Amino acid sequence: MRIVGVRRPRAHSGVEVATLGDQGGEVTVISSLEDFWADPAVHLSRPPAGATYPVASVELVPPVLPDARVICIGLNYLEHAAEGSFRDQELPPYPSLFARWTQSLTVDGAEVPVPSNEEGLDWEGEVVAWVGAPLIDASPDEALASVIGYSTFNDLTARRAQKLTSQWILGKNGDRSGPIGPMVPAAEVGDLKQGLRLRTRVNGETVQDGCTDQMIYTVGETLSLVSHTLSLRPGDLLATGTPAGVGYGRKPPRLLQPGDTVEVEVERLGTLRNAVVGNERRSEAAFRGHR
Repeated sequence: MRIVGVRRPRAHSGVEVATLGDQGGEVTVISSLEDFWADPAVHLSRPPAGATYPVASVELVPPVLPDARVICIGLNYLEHAAEGSFRDQELPPYPSLFARWTQSLTVDGAEVPVPSNEEGLDWEGEVVAWVGAPLIDASPDEALASVIGYSTFNDLTARRAQKLTSQWILGKNGDRSGPIGPMVPAAEVGDLKQGLRLRTRVNGETVQDGCTDQMIYTVGETLSLVSHTLSLRPGDLLATGTPAGVGYGRKPPRLLQPGDTVEVEVERLGTLRNAVVGNERRSEAAFRGHR
């Protein structure tokens, strides 16, 4: 089962949550976005009862609540940490966390613009975990049990902006810089510690090839840590970090340019494919509610 968000032209129902057909040619509505996240486990336990539409007749959008929190782990794979801030240093006991706004998220197939003051964008293939139950002061086991699904994700990064300050938020929130794939129920995915292969390709060339069992900070541990400070709610997301092979760690550094195509493929979750475009395309859809 693959869960997506849809917006129907000229409809007044807002964003709806739907299942994507096996061949990707049609969607079947489950419920409104708000109703789905009010009790996602119940909705996933029964067949969708809504109408079916051709994918070509709807707009696909992330099935993300506007006020959801998108929490991201930085430097969560050992070899990637060595590419960056922790080369020849002891790893900290807790993960480096930063945030994305939901407005930075987009979907498979969307065009991602390079900001005007950047030499390009860096790729970061990842897995996102979706929280499906309230979490307050949760144990790692309770936190992991709350995860309702996972998605392929690309944490496309504006490196110049990221390095301007000690905080990463500016470089991690470029317009449409967070493509996210359909959500696959956790029951169909299993435990990330058992290992899902993750590969990123640029114009067909493999630039990242890792496995989720290489994570330093696990999903359950990280969600537990966060829940002791802020309450997590159904629909919140955790981006779990990227393996080694990002562009800035190469010699010489390499960044995505307009005309490039970047793909992230995660075992059991599917492939996310996006084209990189110039800054002149940035304004397109920027104020149309894209997330």
